[in-house]
Amino acid sequence: MQFGIMSVSDITRDPVNDYTPSEAERIRDLVRIAKKTEEVGLDVVAVGEHHNPPFFSSSPTTLLSSIAAQTETLTVTTSTTLITTNDPVRLAEEYAMLQHLSGGRMDLMLGRGNTAPVYPWFGQDIRQGLPLALEAYNLLHRLWREDVVDWEGSFRTPLQGFTSTPRPLDDVAPFVWHGSIRTPEIAEQAAYYGNGFFANHIFWPKEHTKRMVQFYRQRFEHYGHGTAKQAIVGLGGQTFIGKTSQEARDRFRPYFDNAPVYGHGPSLEDFSSMTPLAVGSVQEVIDKIMTFREYVGDYQRQLFLIDHAGLPTDMVLEQLDLLGGEVVPVLRKELEAKRDPEVASNPPSHADLVRAKYGDAEPRQPRPNANRGDNVTGASPYQDSEGAEAVYPTL
Repeated sequence: MQFGIMSVSDITRDPVNDYTPSEAERIRDLVRIAKKTEEVGLDVVAVGEHHNPPFFSSSPTTLLSSIAAQTETLTVTTSTTLITTNDPVRLAEEYAMLQHLSGGRMDLMLGRGNTAPVYPWFGQDIRQGLPLALEAYNLLHRLWREDVVDWEGSFRTPLQGFTSTPRPLDDVAPFVWHGSIRTPEIAEQAAYYGNGFFANHIFWPKEHTKRMVQFYRQRFEHYGHGTAKQAIVGLGGQTFIGKTSQEARDRFRPYFDNAPVYGHGPSLEDFSSMTPLAVGSVQEVIDKIMTFREYVGDYQRQLFLIDHAGLPTDMVLEQLDLLGGEVVPVLRKELEAKRDPEVASNPPSHADLVRAKYGDAEPRQPRPNANRGDNVTGASPYQDSEGAEAVYPTL
């Protein structure tokens, strides 16, 4: 099973010392945190996408490319990529490039986002957020699987004879997660394509996550991708670990109480009892996370939000030592011991997807034909494309 961290890329005042880091500090420190994540034996780093202060990750592919270049085994991903306010053509191009540069050590999570002003900034209407998300991924899915796409929809200009470049690494599309807090239509879309479903699993009670995951599993089976228990599920989560439960609560409390999202609301104790938030000793955190399987079944990826709410970087690195050194090894062992042998331990890797498409054959390596002098793509842009003559769109 994969374990890792996810960052929403917030820049938040530290309420203990009244210090607000700069954008430069947070960008630099997130790379440090990612490298530490690999060092302590975790598997994944996920970075969110925002286009407004107090967040810094407006270009996740750039950041993740840098992290991939400075690590060896880490899978880089997003939490989430905005499928609503990004052009799916640009998403196809940028994440295929990240796939190449990381050697396949990537996937991506798509979501609608929850910052209303972002929609008009990018020429979209939040009232159309759901149909926009559905249509945009439908196009992205095709752009990664078809050399030449003719397409017409409601939210962007039509495409005629369009080829997204570079083609995916080994001509195999990256694995995609659909992330959602509350929208069953997104779970339906994930199930329709046989993609992964990632439940935010931070703010809402476990009963809500259980309903969403169960619905996704039922629809995954309905569409013929496998049994319900074989559906690919990921969960978010929050944790803060101490030597004792009292130490953990005392150290985390000022950050919790002043957090922009849930601060000044329920107490730390009440929020912990109502949601998956796990604050306590090593054993208490292990025990809380082990309960997740009881209501979602066997799942493949667990990401933790730990670099948020103004926690200083040194404290985050300390938390990673505890998470990687004392918590995750126990979770790996105990969760795998309980896992149904018919259920995959991990989401599909790039190597898994290549093997599923090609078996023992060599993967396709697209090599373009020369263009005709005007840089316009045609119907047969690659040397191994079927068809004798390229048919070009009218200029």
